[in-house]
Parts: sequence; C-alpha cells; structure tokens
Amino acid sequence: MSDKQVNIAIIGLGFGAEFIPIFQKHPDVNMYAICQRTESKLNEVGDAFDIDQRYTSYEELLADPKVDAVHINTPIQLHAKHSLMALRAGKHVSCTVPMATTIEECEEIIDTVEETGLKYMMAETVVYSREYLFVKELYEKGELGKIQYLQASHPQDMEGWPEYWEYMKPMHYATHVVSPVLGLTNAQAEYVSCFGSGKISDDLIEKSDSPFAVETCHIKLKDSDLSAHIYRSLFDTARQYRESFDAYGSKKSFEWPLIEGEDPVIHTAKKPEPEIPERVEVPDYGHRLPEEIQEFTQEGVYDADEHAHLSFIQGGGHGGSHPHLAHEFIAAIKEDRDPYPNAVQAANWTCVGLLAHESAMEGGAIKHLPEFTLT
Repeated sequence: MSDKQVNIAIIGLGFGAEFIPIFQKHPDVNMYAICQRTESKLNEVGDAFDIDQRYTSYEELLADPKVDAVHINTPIQLHAKHSLMALRAGKHVSCTVPMATTIEECEEIIDTVEETGLKYMMAETVVYSREYLFVKELYEKGELGKIQYLQASHPQDMEGWPEYWEYMKPMHYATHVVSPVLGLTNAQAEYVSCFGSGKISDDLIEKSDSPFAVETCHIKLKDSDLSAHIYRSLFDTARQYRESFDAYGSKKSFEWPLIEGEDPVIHTAKKPEPEIPERVEVPDYGHRLPEEIQEFTQEGVYDADEHAHLSFIQGGGHGGSHPHLAHEFIAAIKEDRDPYPNAVQAANWTCVGLLAHESAMEGGAIKHLPEFTLT
C-alpha cells in the first residue's frame, strides 16, 4: 500500500459539495481541486472550504498531472462521457449513479477500465447505507436463514428538480432499488421483465418519450432460485419519497417502514402470531471507517441549514453512506484492488434499468443482460 495521499478533484458542486469535508478529513486524501462551470458557484464553494485549485473547464482539470482521481457529480446524461474522459486522461473515477444512459456506454466504460487498469466505482449510496449494512450483517451471520424473496421501491416526485429529470424514464434511474436486491446475496441479474402502469402528463410524455407513471420489474437472479421485484416512479404519482428494500428469509425477514422516519420491522418465524413482528432501531456503522470521518455518517455536511441538497431533504441523508463511499474509493486506489461496485457490477445494475424500460415498452418482453455485465 502506498503512503502517498490521493489527490482528488470533485466535479459538480451541488450534491458533490457534500463530499468535500469528508475528503478533507480523510487521512489518505488531499482534497486538491474542484470543478464547476458557473464561476460564482465555484468560488462560493472554494472560499467556503478554502480550496485553492479551481476549474471551470473539465478538460483543463483533466490535463492537470497532479490530479490522481475524480469524483463525478454532473447531470446523469453526462456520467458516461465524463467518466470516459477521466479514464482516458489517466484518472481513477468515482461517479454517482447511474453509470450511463445506454448499454453501449456501459460496455465502453468496462472496456476502457480494462485497457487502462484504472479504478472505476459507481457511487451507489444504498449499498453503503446503515439499513443495508444492517441487513447484510444479519444475512452474513445466518440470522435471516435462506433468502426467499427480495423487493425494493423508489417512488419520488421529481417536480422542482433540474429540468433534465423531465426527460428521464423511471427505470433509467433504478440503481437505488436494483443494488440492494442484487448486492445482498452477491448476485447478478440474468434477465428482466417489466410492465409500465398509468400515464404521466402529455408534456412529460413528449419530453421523456415514455408514457408510464410507474414501471415495475421482476429480476431473475443468475445461478439462483431467487427473483426480485422493484418499482420506480418519477412524476404524477402521489407517494412520499421512499427509497426502500425488503428481504424475506426462512428465519427472519426485514421490512422497510412505510413512512419515512419510522423504524423498520423484523419478522421472526415460528413465534406466536402477535409476536412475529418487532420494530428495530438500525445501528450506525461509522465504526467501520477511519476515525477522522466517522462523524459524517450522521448528517449532511454542506450548508445544511439554508441550502440542503434535495437528495438530503427527500432522502434522509442517504443512510449515512457518503463517508463509506468516499473511503471505499480511496481504499481501492491505495490497496490496488477493485472498488465495490466495480465497472462490471455497475454495468449489471445499470443495465437492469435500461433493459427494464425496453421491456415495459414491449409489453413485458423478457430481456437478458448482456454478457459483458456477467462474470
């Protein structure tokens, strides 16, 4: 393991600014540079966190030989382009979800990672949330028994978010529900079948080229007797934000609360009927992190009172995942290993959603995951 600190640059300073103080306090990181097209925003953030190296041009940042790695938080339609640019410039990449908006882009990123030998991580929050880590720990200890079924939901009203969301199909942003149902048993998706339901407004249909209010998908897990069910909605469906997953085992099952802020429920088999369900308080997993960044599992860190990012207001802080994501990326670079999820895993999770939408448009047709997403 190298003793050198990793010089990291953050690209996109909306949600991305949440990570600046985490990287500043991480013992193996030099929070080196920031990049934002709007100079006033760039300087506002740079001044707030005392960062000298500032870029309004992504190309100029990538030309800086001192940058070892980039953390990309740009709009979804730019994720693949910006990831590929960084990899080809010799930089390690952590990019927020999803990996890409086309299957071809996913394959191109995998090929480029293989060609360059650099690290690529899709910064999927759910598989580092305290709720997921809790269920994963129960599963690995054998407390859940044999997993029998998995499901996840992510309804979210995107009205008021940046306009590019109006051009999105629900399943094109599905990794928050795909990742926990595949990650729990370290599985990959083999094929999917998805149905659309309901109808959004005509102006949104025109923008997104998709009519559905809700898309609901079944996933067949590869080399497993398991299937999983997920659904997504973006507009015109009345439901509080809920980024949930449920895991049903032969001994115990975990169910996400129906209302944000309530405790989840554990169901235990072979108890008298009234005693089967029990509300549980999910512990925090900050102890798994370097001491310097453990505090960041508890709350948002950038301008939380006046300008909290919508993902925090609606998402409850992403389950304390942000410092876990930052640490995993840096640890993978320092230890010269693949991060979790790596490019192939990220492609499998992302392509589930892309193919699910294709399936919905074809009335539920079965769609197999491409070979490059499978190992």
